Amino acid sequence: MKSINRKLYIEKFIKIVNKAGELVPLKFNYAQNKLYDVIKKQTQENKPVRIIILKARQMGISTCVEAILNTNTMLNFNMKTGIITHQSSATANLFKMSKIMYQSLPNKIKPQVLKDNQNELVFNNTDNTGLNSELKCMTAGSSGVGRSDTYKQLHLSEYAFWPGDKKATLNGLLQAVPNTPNSIVIIESTANGFEHFKELWDDAVEGNSDFIPVFFPWFKMPEYRMTYDGFDLTEEEKELKRIYSLDNEQLSWRRWCIKNNCSNDIDMFKQEYPSNPEEAFLSTGKCLFNKEQVINRIQKLKDPLKKGYFKYNYNSQKITNIKFVESESKSLIEIYEMPKSGYPYVLGGDPAGIGTDSFAGDVIDNTTGKQVATLEVELDETEFTRQMYCLGMFYNEALCCIETNYSTFPTKELFRLGYTKQYLRTIDDIIDVKIQDKLGFNTNRATRPVIISELVKFFSECIDLINCKKTLLQALTFIKREDGKQAADDGYHDDRIMSLAITHAAREQQSYTKEIVKEESNMTLPFALQDGTTSDNLDDDENDIGLEW
Repeated sequence: MKSINRKLYIEKFIKIVNKAGELVPLKFNYAQNKLYDVIKKQTQENKPVRIIILKARQMGISTCVEAILNTNTMLNFNMKTGIITHQSSATANLFKMSKIMYQSLPNKIKPQVLKDNQNELVFNNTDNTGLNSELKCMTAGSSGVGRSDTYKQLHLSEYAFWPGDKKATLNGLLQAVPNTPNSIVIIESTANGFEHFKELWDDAVEGNSDFIPVFFPWFKMPEYRMTYDGFDLTEEEKELKRIYSLDNEQLSWRRWCIKNNCSNDIDMFKQEYPSNPEEAFLSTGKCLFNKEQVINRIQKLKDPLKKGYFKYNYNSQKITNIKFVESESKSLIEIYEMPKSGYPYVLGGDPAGIGTDSFAGDVIDNTTGKQVATLEVELDETEFTRQMYCLGMFYNEALCCIETNYSTFPTKELFRLGYTKQYLRTIDDIIDVKIQDKLGFNTNRATRPVIISELVKFFSECIDLINCKKTLLQALTFIKREDGKQAADDGYHDDRIMSLAITHAAREQQSYTKEIVKEESNMTLPFALQDGTTSDNLDDDENDIGLEW
């Protein structure tokens, strides 16, 4: 049976009831073909198939998954398949779909059914030697759903809408699937705000799980279009047309759908029919940043020029022999623009406090406010401090400003290491701003709203100068809570936002103009690569960039 081409088999023998109520052969659309190819690739690589799907509505994803899993169940011995949905009516619909797929098969290839319960099919084969395969449909929220069984295939449908403790239910189900190449787990859903499905999706995108993230935007459905009647496009529609290469017929359908299917609620449309993953997950609170601006910026982002960390020597007194090492596995630092001779930079940082945030740092070009580099270190205050030292020296000994709310170690340690160019705390006495003889930034009830407001304003006016995707993603979950506090939504982080806000708050103590440097033909750029120079010819050490001083 392994030699059977499943796609050809499905499109030849599997039938479904279409939207017009007709029984027709299943012919894969764009989204279904893409999903099939992802499953095929993992199978050919001899890997367990693990996929998480974020989708717009009515794209036929559940139909495609059922066709593939049903086919596998009916063509293989001892193949047990579980289908779990968010509510009983959906369970009944998917079981009915599965029965139609079985009943419409030609008799000569139709396996014998030994059991046909309300939501369960048990297959034998035609010569009665025992196929012993089973398909079972269940509803999430039922007591102990799926925990007592062992499955080779699981389809978890509309997971974002599962009732009860979905995380516990999912953990139980995943333990029931062996980690073997012929096993399949597919989690699919439309978005439902910020909950566990969003966490699973983020983990997949960040590479923190083996699940492959697959996104299907609304405009990939050929039928989502209507006749264009000549209406004038809004600025938003022009931007969508430019970013996603949409045509006017697709925008006509979008207008119709917002008006008739989404009660003129544009946020509802974006959640139900997203153009990109970011706009699918809408914050439940009042987002301080302009979500549309942020999402559009995310779509335009380019990859960092370099990722890696600084390697150095340390003799208990000072740091020397600093080199930047390019590394994907240890990418503490992302560089978006190399330092330019004579330019003033500001380095800001938000150390991890009592929560689960990371130690975060940012470098901006103070002439424009452009974000040129970021730093992120987990659970290591000493390494954070030393990487900040190296990063600051790399960017022309940038003015350094680190928050001191939870620890003064980074500022004191930097000073001990000889990094004296640090931000001095200020007091605003209404009449004048006085500079204190205290290092670092204090975030409190007076300063926090101010620096956040300034960053919101900068985003609004200069969003194209923000280059870090994590910063932008955190902006989408940075809200004004019901108690008035401005912070990350429940379960999310704001270390990148606070780091950048602190960095911008320190700008006033750094020059805003480029230092005039005497031009010499044989002059080298301090701490930067010269044009045409690559990491390959600077050092024998693999992936090292010789940035010594």
